[in-house]
Amino acid sequence: MQSTLILVSLLLFQTSCITAGFSSPRPLSRHSTTKLSVASTADVTESVDAVVVGGGPAGLLTAIMLAQKYPNKKVKVFDRLKPPPSPSDEEIWSDVAKFYLIGLGFRGQKALKHFGVWDVVKAYTNPAVGRMDWAPDAVKYEDGVERIFTDRPATTEVIPRDKLVGVLHDEILSKYSDRIELNYHCEVDALDLGSAELDRPVIIRVAKCQESVKHVPSTCQDQPKSLSGDMEDSITMTTDLLVAAEGTARTISSQIEAQDEAKYKDMGLLERFSYKPFKVTRYEDDNQRVYKSIPLKLPTGWRPDLNYSARSKDGRVIFDALPADAQGNYCGVLLMKMDDELAAPDTSPKKLRDLIDEYIPQFSPLIDEKNLAAIAMKAPSFLPSFRYAEPRLHEGKKTVVLGDAAHTVKPYFGLGANSALLDVEVLDECLDKTSSIGDAVKMFSVERAGEAESMVKVSRQLDRPGTLGLLAFIVPLILDSVFHGFAPKIFEANTLAMFQRTDYDFRGIQKRKRIDRINQTLVLGFFGYLLSKTNFIFDALSQATGQNLTTVISAVVGTIAAAVFVRKAAFFFLPGLAPADVLGKMQSKVTSNDSFS
Repeated sequence: MQSTLILVSLLLFQTSCITAGFSSPRPLSRHSTTKLSVASTADVTESVDAVVVGGGPAGLLTAIMLAQKYPNKKVKVFDRLKPPPSPSDEEIWSDVAKFYLIGLGFRGQKALKHFGVWDVVKAYTNPAVGRMDWAPDAVKYEDGVERIFTDRPATTEVIPRDKLVGVLHDEILSKYSDRIELNYHCEVDALDLGSAELDRPVIIRVAKCQESVKHVPSTCQDQPKSLSGDMEDSITMTTDLLVAAEGTARTISSQIEAQDEAKYKDMGLLERFSYKPFKVTRYEDDNQRVYKSIPLKLPTGWRPDLNYSARSKDGRVIFDALPADAQGNYCGVLLMKMDDELAAPDTSPKKLRDLIDEYIPQFSPLIDEKNLAAIAMKAPSFLPSFRYAEPRLHEGKKTVVLGDAAHTVKPYFGLGANSALLDVEVLDECLDKTSSIGDAVKMFSVERAGEAESMVKVSRQLDRPGTLGLLAFIVPLILDSVFHGFAPKIFEANTLAMFQRTDYDFRGIQKRKRIDRINQTLVLGFFGYLLSKTNFIFDALSQATGQNLTTVISAVVGTIAAAVFVRKAAFFFLPGLAPADVLGKMQSKVTSNDSFS
């Protein structure tokens, strides 16, 4: 039934031109006299008002946004993968370990409400009202620390990422099929992305994918930049708006980057000085982990609305589980280092059972032998690397990049998916505030490029291993705890708590933390100055130790600071522990009044 409703064949493309683009009442054919840099309009077989590349949550929500805003326009969505399964197909979703779960927080919920689709999405979500964490070596259920989040702006709602796609897909078919055309097993190649000087349409080429292209979760590593479609059997079209929301595939982003790199090389020295080319900043993953998903059925007495988490003392194993449905079925994620022998496919079920019994024994009875064997056999899945597009998120006057194509983070704190949905809401606002597509995509860059950079940089600080993580995150986290507890009106809460604040975006968090660091340094310096004036104590210590006065003062101040630090941080110093793993160590909820004990 579903396949009959979806236009998946490029042979069904209309051949007649659709006139009147978004930014001008003139027919698109009026633009065709412009000389194009890469492709000729003689090759164009079709014109369409808007094209969205990527059929994930951000891509489909973008299509809905455009259909709502421009009811007389045509939007085409192209995706490399097959159509999503129906969100109501219980047989498919009963395999809870097959699909990656995401938590929709206040950012994502706000965007979905903005476009009137939250109620239909919420019908398929499950709440996670808090956490239950076990410290290393805790082996019993009652050893876990339960925390219910009471002052967050929204309760996190959990849904499989692909089910969210299915909900939005069905919403399009039921309400917008006359305005949105969904095309699957398709790849898009940008032939001419236009320029900032000339107001001309984008030219793209669409081809059918090879049959070998399979579904790949959004949390996979970046896919190859090269296209696998059959370009001899393709269609060339123009569009007045190209939205690159293709996630980690980043085909369009990579083409913009290559185009700008070539343009930059051809510039003179003076031109290069004033021009910043589009690029994707890619960070090497220095704390790489892979994961295997594990289906769980909660026993009687376990709450079905919590995020369960445990980890090993040596950092070998991190385990997190979220509710997959309302019947107590959970999907657990077993995170391991990539070189761990049990992270490989076709490993020993017995060795895997021994690992679970040793490190997270409270979950071992929840995993039967059949599921254990399947987990041991499966290949690991990869988390994405940190990266973001800069210094802008648009190209020319007709192309915009959003979602994971603009900013990619690891899914530890639910920032990626929620920020991608928020991108769509911001683009909608930019279209409202401007009179042309060119002005709107430029305004979107101003609004979101800095946010993309800040979100990735802040998130990456939470994932640095070893000494880097200690200095970049753990020490600031403890300082924030001490100073916010002492003077909450002067010093803000820690970074994790500020993620839940509706009055701060990611750039605001970065700026506020810089101010806090300056003020903390001033307070500590002033404290040291006061101590230096207590001369009789330090003179006595100086005479007793034979050290000069400056050395004695530094030693006393350092000892006091170290004592406070060790008291607050002793439980963080575990081998292999990264800051992103710190959540399970906190004894109180991560909220605006967060503290350590």
